[in-house]
Amino acid sequence: MSNLADETFSHESFRDSIGTIDNEGKRKFIYPKKPSGKFYNYRKTVSYVLLLILVANPFIKVNGNQFMMFNILERRFNIFGFPFWPQDFYLFVLFMIIGVVFVTLFTVIFGRIFCGWICPQTIFLEMVFRRIEFWIEGDRGAQMRLAKQEWNAEKIRKKGLKWLLFLLISFAIANVFLAYLIGSDALIAMVEDNPLNHLKTLISLGIFTGIFYFVFVWFREQVCIIACPYGRLQGVLLDNKSINVAYDFVRGEKETGRAKFNKKEDRALTGKGDCIDCRQCVNVCPTGIDIRNGTQLECVNCTACIDECDSIMESVGLPKGLIRYASEDEIEKKTSFKFTTRMKGYTAVLGILVAMLIGLLFLRTDVEALILRLPGQLYQHKGENISNVFTYKIINKTNDDFNALHFKLKNIKGELKLVGKQIIKVPKQGMSSGTLFVEINKYLLESDKTKLKIEVYNGDKKIETTSTSFLSPRSFD
Repeated sequence: MSNLADETFSHESFRDSIGTIDNEGKRKFIYPKKPSGKFYNYRKTVSYVLLLILVANPFIKVNGNQFMMFNILERRFNIFGFPFWPQDFYLFVLFMIIGVVFVTLFTVIFGRIFCGWICPQTIFLEMVFRRIEFWIEGDRGAQMRLAKQEWNAEKIRKKGLKWLLFLLISFAIANVFLAYLIGSDALIAMVEDNPLNHLKTLISLGIFTGIFYFVFVWFREQVCIIACPYGRLQGVLLDNKSINVAYDFVRGEKETGRAKFNKKEDRALTGKGDCIDCRQCVNVCPTGIDIRNGTQLECVNCTACIDECDSIMESVGLPKGLIRYASEDEIEKKTSFKFTTRMKGYTAVLGILVAMLIGLLFLRTDVEALILRLPGQLYQHKGENISNVFTYKIINKTNDDFNALHFKLKNIKGELKLVGKQIIKVPKQGMSSGTLFVEINKYLLESDKTKLKIEVYNGDKKIETTSTSFLSPRSFD
C-alpha cells in the first residue's frame, strides 16, 4: 500500500512546485532541446514577421503621424497613425478594453496560444536569444555540459560572446522601445546630437537595456511563470471545451499505462498506451514541464512538444497527434469543437465595442475647440449690451499649421472680441489658448442662461463648432 501511495505522490508532485524550481526551492535553469518540425517552422515565420512589424512600427509614418507611439510624458498617443490627445483618452481606453476582450475571447477558444505565438517576450526569447544560444553553445546536452564545466578558455569565449551579443540586442530593443515612448524623430535627433546633451534619455536607455538584458539572460521563462498575470488568468478562462496543446491521455495511457518502446511486442495486445515514455516532450519544453500532466500554469502553448512527439511517433511507427491542439472534451468524450454560449457572449461584447470605437472615430474631429466662461466671473453691463468673459483652448491634431483662426457667433447676433490678438495661430499637433469677450444686446437674450454656438474658422474654412453658456440678468427693467 505504501508503494502505491509513493507512486501517486510522485505522479502528483508536479502540482507542488513550478518546473523551474528544484526540490530545495532553488532556481533550476532550463536547457531545452532545440525544437524542429512543422509547427516550429510556422512559428518562425510568424515570429519574424511580427518582429519586423514591431521594429518598423515607430518608424512608419501615416499622414505625418508615427504609426505607433505611446508618449506618456507628453500624453500623446498614436495608434495605427491616428493621433490621440488627453481629450481623446476615452478612445485610447476603449482601444485597450477591446484588446483585453479580444485576448479573453481568444483564450476561451484557443487557450494560451497568444503566449506561444504572438507575445514579444516569447518571440524574443525563443526566436532570437535562444537561437543565438544554440548557435554558440550547442544543443541541450552541450549547454548542460558547458554549464557544469570549469571556467576555461572555451567557456569564457562562448559565454563572453553570447553575453556580448545579448547586450547588443538588448540595447537595440531598448532603442526601439524608446522610439515608441518619445517618438522616432526625437530618438534619431538625439542619436545624431551629442549624447551629453541628453543625459536623462541616455540614463533611461541604459535602464531599459539593463532590464531587457536581465530578463533574457537570467529571468527568462520566469516572466511567463511568475511576473505575467495572464498565466493565472487563463485558469479562470479555460474550460473543457477550450482548445489547448494537450496530451491525448486516452490514447497515450490506454489500459496499462505508458511504457518504453519494444519493437518486438504488439502494444495493442498488451494494452500499453502509445506514449513510449521517452520524455522528449519534457526535454524540448522551454518552461521545463511535462505536458502529460495536463494543462499547467507554465505551459505557453509553444507547440515544441507537438513537433517532438510527432517525430518520435513517426520513428516508432505509431500515429502522430499524441500531443496536439485539442480540447479535453475532444480527447475524453470524442466530441467536436462547438462555439459555446460563453464564446458567443464574448464575441457579442467584442462586436459592440468595435462598433462603438468605429463610430467614435468617425465622430472625432481633427481640431478640438473648448470655450468656457472664466471661473468666478458672472456678467458685465456695457450700455445695452451684456458681456461675458471666456477662456478658449484650441488643439490642432493635424500635421498642418493653422495661421488664421478666428471665431464667429452662429445662433445669435453679437460681438466677439479676442484679448490681445485678432488672429489665432496654432502649430501642427500643437495648442493655443487665450481669453475672449462676447457682447450681446440684452433684448436678444430670452433667459438668464443662453446657449451659444461658436464656429471656428481657418481663413474662410469652418473647421469646428463648439458651444458654451452665456449668463445674463433674469430680467431687464
